[in-house]
Amino acid sequence: MNISSVILGVAPADAAGVGERLAALAGVEVHALVEDGRMIVTIESASDGATVDTFEVIRQMPGVLSASLVYHHFESDPDEEA
Repeated sequence: MNISSVILGVAPADAAGVGERLAALAGVEVHALVEDGRMIVTIESASDGATVDTFEVIRQMPGVLSASLVYHHFESDPDEEA
């Protein structure tokens, strides 16, 4: 399990649309939106590759001006370690 936190800079006029597009992505959750267009988002995924793919989709979304990965945590699945 990968959990990543991302800070987005979005055009304030596009914030609602960006929020809707983010909500449609599996494993993505918006936790906060500041009036100036900053968003705090988490990505949960099964692998590093899936995290990178989702981050790239977000980074290229219309209305997203910047995307910064600020935290990444990985936990192995205890069932897979046996």
